Amino acid sequence: MPTKKNKSATARVVRYREIADTLAARIDSGEWVGGRLLPSESSLATEFSVSRVTVRRALEDLRDRSLVGSRQGYGWFVAADPLQQSLGRLGTIESQLTDRGSVSRREVVEFGFVDAPERVREVLSASRVLQVVRVNYADELPFARVTVWCPEELGSELSRAAVEKSTIYDLLSEYPASAEQRIVAAAIEDSDAELLGVPTGSPVLRCERISKSATGDSLLLSEFVFPAHLTEFLVELPNVSGSVAPSGMRLLE
Repeated sequence: MPTKKNKSATARVVRYREIADTLAARIDSGEWVGGRLLPSESSLATEFSVSRVTVRRALEDLRDRSLVGSRQGYGWFVAADPLQQSLGRLGTIESQLTDRGSVSRREVVEFGFVDAPERVREVLSASRVLQVVRVNYADELPFARVTVWCPEELGSELSRAAVEKSTIYDLLSEYPASAEQRIVAAAIEDSDAELLGVPTGSPVLRCERISKSATGDSLLLSEFVFPAHLTEFLVELPNVSGSVAPSGMRLLE
């Protein structure tokens, strides 16, 4: 005859499996899209009136089914293949999302002329610049915060309505011929955490891109912030003349 202790253990097993199946149904229905952060363990424990231990077992069951993943600093999120961004060619977020089959959308949150911050003034040799801050979405999931600065004389050609519809690259009279990009790991700041819907202090990839004309003049300075679980950068390493380094790649001291 089953003991009271055995009945309790069986009930817990049944309960975590029920919770796992309920959460899986939300993912399968599209209510929770790939890459989306799940509610915290404590929130789920409250929702289902169970302990966090039971919730964690349910989430681990979903991880075993490859439906969710976890990362320190984020918690749990719906499993999704990160967008691979190639460092071998100059392109835009939108074009790479389209190539992957994702629906891309942009939301401009700031647009205006400002005194150039020190780094911007140094790169663009301009004291007044147009500053555009936007959030890029992939299938309605916040994918990146992007800030673009350009000299006032170039920015005077642009309008908020135009940059909401098209990339700045496409709107410039001269499409950039090349770019220099620097990528570092960082912890997200409060303002970006709110825009991207991830916890403050969670890991991000921060990219600085200097877009240049055919004559080598700096046209734009851009800063991209990507939640680290949503993107990865791909570099091909050709073995040319005994070198395995891609053109232009170098270690920074």
